[in-house]
Amino acid sequence: MTVVYIGTSAFALAVLDASGLEPSLVVTRPPAPRGRGRALTPTPVAAGARERGLEVREPTRLEEIVPELAMLRPDVVCLCAYGALVREPLLSAYEILGVHPSLLSRWRGAAPIERAIMAGDERTGVSILRLVAELDAGPVCALEAVAIDPLDDYGTLSERLAVAGGRVLASAVAGPREYTPQDEQGATYAEKIAAHDRVLDPSRPAVELEHVVRALHPHIGARLAGGLGVGDARAVAAPVLAPGALAGADGRLYLGSSSGALELLRVTPPGGREMDGAAYLRGHAV
Repeated sequence: MTVVYIGTSAFALAVLDASGLEPSLVVTRPPAPRGRGRALTPTPVAAGARERGLEVREPTRLEEIVPELAMLRPDVVCLCAYGALVREPLLSAYEILGVHPSLLSRWRGAAPIERAIMAGDERTGVSILRLVAELDAGPVCALEAVAIDPLDDYGTLSERLAVAGGRVLASAVAGPREYTPQDEQGATYAEKIAAHDRVLDPSRPAVELEHVVRALHPHIGARLAGGLGVGDARAVAAPVLAPGALAGADGRLYLGSSSGALELLRVTPPGGREMDGAAYLRGHAV
Protein backbone atom coordinates (compact mmCIF):
# COMPACT_ATOMS: atom_id res chain seq x y z
CA MET A 1 0.00 0.00 0.00
CA THR A 2 1.31 3.43 -0.99
CA VAL A 3 0.81 6.01 1.76
CA VAL A 4 1.63 9.73 1.82
CA TYR A 5 1.88 11.47 5.19
CA ILE A 6 1.41 15.24 5.58
CA GLY A 7 2.24 16.99 8.85
CA THR A 8 4.33 19.63 10.55
CA SER A 9 4.36 19.63 14.36
CA ALA A 10 5.99 17.46 17.01
CA PHE A 11 2.53 15.99 17.63
CA ALA A 12 2.27 14.97 13.96
CA LEU A 13 5.67 13.28 14.18
CA ALA A 14 4.63 11.42 17.35
CA VAL A 15 1.46 10.20 15.62
CA LEU A 16 3.50 8.97 12.65
CA ASP A 17 5.88 7.10 14.95
CA ALA A 18 3.02 5.54 16.91
CA SER A 19 1.23 4.44 13.74
CA GLY A 20 4.04 2.22 12.52
CA LEU A 21 3.29 3.40 8.97
CA GLU A 22 6.14 3.67 6.48
CA PRO A 23 4.96 6.35 4.05
CA SER A 24 6.45 6.50 0.59
CA LEU A 25 6.50 10.29 0.89
CA VAL A 26 6.33 12.77 3.78
CA VAL A 27 5.17 16.32 3.07
CA THR A 28 5.68 19.18 5.51
CA ARG A 29 6.05 22.97 5.72
CA PRO A 30 9.27 24.72 4.62
CA PRO A 31 11.99 25.57 7.15
CA ALA A 32 11.21 28.72 9.14
CA PRO A 33 13.24 31.13 11.30
CA ARG A 34 13.26 29.97 14.92
CA GLY A 35 15.00 30.76 18.18
CA ARG A 36 16.93 33.84 19.19
CA GLY A 37 19.25 33.59 16.21
CA ARG A 38 16.28 33.22 13.81
CA ALA A 39 18.10 30.45 11.97
CA LEU A 40 16.11 28.56 9.34
CA THR A 41 14.97 25.36 11.05
CA PRO A 42 13.14 22.37 9.52
CA THR A 43 9.83 21.32 11.02
CA PRO A 44 9.79 18.48 13.58
CA VAL A 45 8.23 16.22 10.95
CA ALA A 46 10.94 17.05 8.38
CA ALA A 47 13.75 16.42 10.86
CA GLY A 48 12.20 13.22 12.23
CA ALA A 49 11.30 11.79 8.83
CA ARG A 50 14.81 12.32 7.48
CA GLU A 51 16.28 10.60 10.53
CA ARG A 52 14.11 7.62 9.63
CA GLY A 53 15.30 7.62 6.02
CA LEU A 54 11.97 8.77 4.55
CA GLU A 55 11.53 10.91 1.45
CA VAL A 56 10.59 14.47 2.46
CA ARG A 57 9.15 17.38 0.49
CA GLU A 58 8.77 20.93 1.88
CA PRO A 59 6.62 22.87 -0.62
CA THR A 60 5.69 26.50 -0.03
CA ARG A 61 2.16 25.61 -1.13
CA LEU A 62 0.71 22.12 -0.80
CA GLU A 63 -0.63 22.28 -4.35
CA GLU A 64 2.97 22.18 -5.62
CA ILE A 65 3.16 18.44 -4.92
CA VAL A 66 0.17 17.58 -7.15
CA PRO A 67 2.34 16.40 -10.10
CA GLU A 68 4.48 14.18 -7.85
CA LEU A 69 1.41 12.66 -6.21
CA ALA A 70 -0.05 11.96 -9.64
CA MET A 71 3.01 9.88 -10.46
CA LEU A 72 3.13 8.22 -7.04
CA ARG A 73 -0.60 7.33 -7.11
CA PRO A 74 -1.03 6.86 -3.33
CA ASP A 75 -3.74 4.55 -2.04
CA VAL A 76 -4.39 6.93 0.85
CA VAL A 77 -3.10 10.29 2.06
CA CYS A 78 -2.87 10.97 5.81
CA LEU A 79 -2.71 14.44 7.33
CA CYS A 80 -2.03 15.54 10.91
CA ALA A 81 -1.33 19.04 12.28
CA TYR A 82 -0.10 20.43 8.97
CA GLY A 83 -0.98 24.03 9.79
CA ALA A 84 -2.60 25.03 6.50
CA LEU A 85 -5.85 24.28 4.73
CA VAL A 86 -5.98 21.62 2.02
CA ARG A 87 -7.64 22.87 -1.13
CA GLU A 88 -8.59 21.56 -4.55
CA PRO A 89 -7.50 19.70 -6.56
CA LEU A 90 -6.11 17.55 -3.73
CA LEU A 91 -9.43 17.22 -1.88
CA SER A 92 -11.19 15.62 -4.84
CA ALA A 93 -8.23 13.66 -6.19
CA TYR A 94 -7.44 11.60 -3.07
CA GLU A 95 -9.01 10.12 0.03
CA ILE A 96 -7.31 12.22 2.71
CA LEU A 97 -7.55 10.91 6.27
CA GLY A 98 -7.20 13.68 8.84
CA VAL A 99 -6.01 12.95 12.39
CA HIS A 100 -7.70 15.36 14.80
CA PRO A 101 -7.09 15.26 18.59
CA SER A 102 -10.67 15.60 19.81
CA LEU A 103 -13.93 13.67 19.69
CA LEU A 104 -15.48 15.43 16.73
CA SER A 105 -17.66 17.38 16.36
CA ARG A 106 -16.41 18.85 19.67
CA TRP A 107 -13.37 21.11 19.37
CA ARG A 108 -12.92 21.55 15.67
CA GLY A 109 -10.11 23.96 14.90
CA ALA A 110 -6.54 24.87 15.75
CA ALA A 111 -6.19 24.21 19.49
CA PRO A 112 -8.39 21.24 20.48
CA ILE A 113 -6.10 19.89 23.22
CA GLU A 114 -5.70 23.25 24.93
CA ARG A 115 -9.38 24.11 24.71
CA ALA A 116 -10.47 20.75 26.13
CA ILE A 117 -8.27 21.26 29.21
CA MET A 118 -9.33 24.90 29.58
CA ALA A 119 -12.99 23.87 29.52
CA GLY A 120 -12.47 21.28 32.25
CA ASP A 121 -13.53 18.40 29.98
CA GLU A 122 -13.23 15.00 31.60
CA ARG A 123 -12.37 13.28 28.33
CA THR A 124 -11.27 13.98 24.81
CA GLY A 125 -9.87 11.67 22.14
CA VAL A 126 -8.72 11.28 18.55
CA SER A 127 -10.90 11.22 15.45
CA ILE A 128 -10.02 10.09 11.93
CA LEU A 129 -12.07 12.05 9.43
CA ARG A 130 -12.14 12.43 5.68
CA LEU A 131 -11.07 15.93 4.79
CA VAL A 132 -13.61 18.25 3.16
CA ALA A 133 -13.48 21.94 2.30
CA GLU A 134 -14.99 23.02 5.63
CA LEU A 135 -12.55 22.95 8.55
CA ASP A 136 -12.62 19.62 10.47
CA ALA A 137 -16.20 18.98 9.33
CA GLY A 138 -15.78 15.81 7.29
CA PRO A 139 -17.30 12.44 8.14
CA VAL A 140 -15.53 10.30 10.74
CA CYS A 141 -14.43 6.70 10.15
CA ALA A 142 -12.70 5.96 13.47
CA LEU A 143 -12.20 7.45 16.92
CA GLU A 144 -10.81 6.60 20.34
CA ALA A 145 -11.68 8.33 23.61
CA VAL A 146 -8.93 9.39 26.05
CA ALA A 147 -9.60 10.41 29.66
CA ILE A 148 -8.23 13.76 30.87
CA ASP A 149 -6.59 13.20 34.25
CA PRO A 150 -7.01 15.93 36.91
CA LEU A 151 -3.30 16.84 36.72
CA ASP A 152 -2.86 16.51 32.96
CA ASP A 153 -1.24 19.41 31.16
CA TYR A 154 -0.83 19.85 27.42
CA GLY A 155 2.42 17.87 27.46
CA THR A 156 1.14 14.77 29.22
CA LEU A 157 -2.22 14.69 27.46
CA SER A 158 -0.77 15.25 23.98
CA GLU A 159 1.61 12.31 24.51
CA ARG A 160 -1.29 9.95 25.17
CA LEU A 161 -3.33 11.39 22.34
CA ALA A 162 -0.46 10.89 19.91
CA VAL A 163 -0.20 7.20 20.86
CA ALA A 164 -3.96 6.79 20.46
CA GLY A 165 -3.85 8.75 17.21
CA GLY A 166 -1.18 6.52 15.72
CA ARG A 167 -3.07 3.40 16.73
CA VAL A 168 -6.41 4.52 15.30
CA LEU A 169 -4.79 5.92 12.14
CA ALA A 170 -3.07 2.62 11.41
CA SER A 171 -6.38 0.82 11.82
CA ALA A 172 -8.16 3.28 9.52
CA VAL A 173 -5.48 2.98 6.84
CA ALA A 174 -5.73 -0.82 6.93
CA GLY A 175 -9.48 -0.49 6.44
CA PRO A 176 -12.22 -1.08 5.69
CA ARG A 177 -13.45 2.48 6.30
CA GLU A 178 -17.08 3.41 6.93
CA TYR A 179 -17.80 7.10 7.41
CA THR A 180 -20.39 8.67 9.71
CA PRO A 181 -21.42 12.34 9.38
CA GLN A 182 -20.60 14.56 12.34
CA ASP A 183 -23.26 15.91 14.68
CA GLU A 184 -23.45 19.54 13.57
CA GLN A 185 -25.59 20.56 16.55
CA GLY A 186 -22.82 19.49 18.94
CA ALA A 187 -20.03 21.28 17.08
CA THR A 188 -17.70 23.55 19.07
CA TYR A 189 -14.62 25.40 17.86
CA ALA A 190 -11.14 25.44 19.35
CA GLU A 191 -9.86 28.85 18.35
CA LYS A 192 -6.11 29.38 18.03
CA ILE A 193 -4.49 30.47 21.30
CA ALA A 194 -4.13 34.26 21.28
CA ALA A 195 -2.07 36.54 23.52
CA HIS A 196 -5.05 37.35 25.73
CA ASP A 197 -5.70 33.64 26.36
CA ARG A 198 -2.35 33.44 28.13
CA VAL A 199 -3.12 36.12 30.73
CA LEU A 200 -4.68 34.77 33.95
CA ASP A 201 -7.81 36.77 34.74
CA PRO A 202 -8.26 36.93 38.54
CA SER A 203 -11.94 37.77 38.14
CA ARG A 204 -12.43 34.11 37.23
CA PRO A 205 -12.49 31.20 39.74
CA ALA A 206 -9.15 29.70 40.70
CA VAL A 207 -10.07 26.30 39.27
CA GLU A 208 -10.53 27.88 35.83
CA LEU A 209 -7.16 29.62 36.11
CA GLU A 210 -5.55 26.28 36.95
CA HIS A 211 -7.06 24.82 33.79
CA VAL A 212 -5.50 27.62 31.74
CA VAL A 213 -2.07 27.04 33.26
CA ARG A 214 -2.23 23.32 32.57
CA ALA A 215 -3.56 23.80 29.05
CA LEU A 216 -0.64 26.04 28.07
CA HIS A 217 2.21 24.11 29.70
CA PRO A 218 4.90 23.53 28.56
CA HIS A 219 4.65 24.85 25.01
CA ILE A 220 3.07 28.32 25.28
CA GLY A 221 2.84 29.31 28.93
CA ALA A 222 0.40 31.32 31.02
CA ARG A 223 1.29 34.55 32.81
CA LEU A 224 -0.03 37.24 35.11
CA ALA A 225 -0.92 40.68 33.78
CA GLY A 226 2.36 42.02 35.22
CA GLY A 227 4.40 39.57 33.16
CA LEU A 228 5.15 36.87 35.74
CA GLY A 229 5.07 33.52 33.92
CA VAL A 230 3.20 30.65 35.57
CA GLY A 231 4.33 27.14 34.72
CA ASP A 232 2.45 25.17 37.35
CA ALA A 233 -0.39 26.08 39.72
CA ARG A 234 -3.15 24.55 41.82
CA ALA A 235 -6.53 25.91 42.89
CA VAL A 236 -6.96 25.96 46.68
CA ALA A 237 -9.70 27.13 49.04
CA ALA A 238 -7.47 29.29 51.26
CA PRO A 239 -6.11 31.85 51.84
CA VAL A 240 -8.92 34.25 50.97
CA LEU A 241 -7.45 37.09 48.92
CA ALA A 242 -8.85 39.92 46.85
CA PRO A 243 -8.95 39.03 43.14
CA GLY A 244 -5.57 39.86 41.63
CA ALA A 245 -3.75 40.12 44.98
CA LEU A 246 -0.37 38.37 45.05
CA ALA A 247 0.61 37.19 48.53
CA GLY A 248 2.88 34.82 50.39
CA ALA A 249 1.86 32.58 53.29
CA ASP A 250 3.92 29.84 54.95
CA GLY A 251 6.47 30.05 52.16
CA ARG A 252 3.87 29.58 49.44
CA LEU A 253 2.90 32.03 46.71
CA TYR A 254 -0.77 32.73 46.00
CA LEU A 255 -2.89 34.71 43.56
CA GLY A 256 -6.33 35.84 44.68
CA SER A 257 -9.29 35.08 42.41
CA SER A 258 -13.06 35.44 42.41
CA SER A 259 -13.40 32.07 44.12
CA GLY A 260 -10.55 30.48 46.04
CA ALA A 261 -6.88 31.18 45.44
CA LEU A 262 -4.36 29.91 42.92
CA GLU A 263 -1.14 28.59 44.44
CA LEU A 264 1.68 29.44 42.03
CA LEU A 265 4.00 26.44 42.19
CA ARG A 266 6.40 27.32 39.35
CA VAL A 267 6.91 30.87 38.09
CA THR A 268 9.25 32.74 35.75
CA PRO A 269 9.98 36.43 36.41
CA PRO A 270 10.26 38.58 33.25
CA GLY A 271 13.71 37.99 31.80
CA GLY A 272 14.54 35.45 34.52
CA ARG A 273 14.66 31.72 35.10
CA GLU A 274 11.86 29.45 36.22
CA MET A 275 11.72 28.87 39.98
CA ASP A 276 9.34 27.56 42.59
CA GLY A 277 7.01 29.87 44.48
CA ALA A 278 9.12 29.79 47.65
CA ALA A 279 12.24 30.91 45.78
CA TYR A 280 10.30 33.76 44.19
CA LEU A 281 9.09 34.91 47.61
CA ARG A 282 12.63 34.99 48.95
CA GLY A 283 13.73 37.42 46.27
CA HIS A 284 10.64 39.53 45.63
CA ALA A 285 8.35 41.65 47.77
CA VAL A 286 4.67 40.75 47.32
